Amino acid sequence: MSGHEGFSDFFYAAPDGLKLHARIYGEANSDAWPVVCLPGLTRNTRDFHELALYLSSNARTLRKVTAFDYRGRGRSDYDPDISHYNVGVEAGDVLAGLSELGIEEAAFIGTSRGGLIIHVLGALKPVMLKAIVLNDIGPVIEAEGLAHIRSYLDRNPKPKTFAEAVDAQRRVHGAGFPALSDADWSRMVTAICRDADAGWVPDFDPALVETLAGVDVTKPLPDLWPQFDALAAVPLLAIRGGNSRLLSAATLEEMQKRHPGMETTTVEGQGHAPFLETGSLPEQIANFLDRTEREVVPK
Repeated sequence: MSGHEGFSDFFYAAPDGLKLHARIYGEANSDAWPVVCLPGLTRNTRDFHELALYLSSNARTLRKVTAFDYRGRGRSDYDPDISHYNVGVEAGDVLAGLSELGIEEAAFIGTSRGGLIIHVLGALKPVMLKAIVLNDIGPVIEAEGLAHIRSYLDRNPKPKTFAEAVDAQRRVHGAGFPALSDADWSRMVTAICRDADAGWVPDFDPALVETLAGVDVTKPLPDLWPQFDALAAVPLLAIRGGNSRLLSAATLEEMQKRHPGMETTTVEGQGHAPFLETGSLPEQIANFLDRTEREVVPK
């Protein structure tokens, strides 16, 4: 049911029966490509709330927006088998949700891990991808960036109050995000944490951190250039945080060479990954989708 927040909750069964969750915004909007939002490793649907409201309620072209909680995140069930916390399984979960919703094609917005899942979807069901927005992710993941993510997940602070939670996020991420306002930091905490008996805790299965334990961050990580090259015919907007440790400027430049039609934007004063609701990013994303759809489906 729709609530005052501007979205409805959708629950469905994964291929292995696990109960999963998604949010749907602008369900009645059917005149334009729908949008599918895929969050980062430990993130959830709330990361996209402001952007989804804009695209479904305030942009020039109103779109249906569906954002997914992967297994073990947000309102989706935790998986007792942590080996299932991987990009391949999560891509299958997304496909199962889209099938139940009757979405056969859409524009996809992927932040970090969400962008990796888009690469997999391009191999599994390429006709589904009408346009792509990659938020601070590409075919090459810098080991330094992954090491930073693993480091702050391992530290796992346990703030008791909301103010302590905001302060904890500032301490970890402040150097990479000098452009953020107080409101941005507060919104970040409400997006990635939940208020529990033990205080403000990360809204994901703690076992998820274990999936990073075996990654050797002293060596280059496997790349996805073949999968990226397979997306050459799909309109693409790549967003990079100016202070990103995960997506390098060199990788972005190589992506541009391999995908000459790709549009890029760099968000100064933000790291991994830029907040898509800040600055002019909502308008840039909406304009990219409108322009792309007009070129593919002339009115």
